[in-house]
Amino acid sequence: MSSLRILCQVELPSGTLRFWDGSGGPFIDSDGEIYRACVLTEDALAQIEAAINAEAFTLSLVLSGIDEEASNAIWEDYQDGNIVGSTFRVLLQKCDDLDQPTGASIIKFTGTISNLNFVDQASDSGINSSIQVDVANRFTLRSVTNGAVLSDVDQRARAKISNPSAPDDKFCERIPGLKDRTIRWPQWG
Repeated sequence: MSSLRILCQVELPSGTLRFWDGSGGPFIDSDGEIYRACVLTEDALAQIEAAINAEAFTLSLVLSGIDEEASNAIWEDYQDGNIVGSTFRVLLQKCDDLDQPTGASIIKFTGTISNLNFVDQASDSGINSSIQVDVANRFTLRSVTNGAVLSDVDQRARAKISNPSAPDDKFCERIPGLKDRTIRWPQWG
């Protein structure tokens, strides 16, 4: 019976970090990239699903069980102030009956890291690190912190930031004209 793997890929200044949701050894995808095991929290799947379905424009994940080497690399970039703005991707990888990858992994969510918090817990067996990552996608640019509606000028400026090669965004210009329109359903027969 085939299965799916949830993969996370983070593009940090010090290099690319790859994680898969699960326990055990590393996972090697069909391109030969190595993903380290980590554990996502129970509510992470629901958050990932909402982000993939465009029902949420931010994604907050807690990664635990990360090995010391990866944790140290993330900490160094964090100390240098280079984490915020790094690209974060969630991918899905189809696997066969033997949990071997079939085909290329599919990118389902892309965003940039907006915040990162380290949570370390000491125990008899050593220090266990968890990392909370807050990721925002391009739709975050459409919201304003004070709750106000974007003006046409604001919308055009924000659209140029999120997609500089696209023509001018005329969304706010067209919306006021729709308030007097009537939606007519098709008449069958």
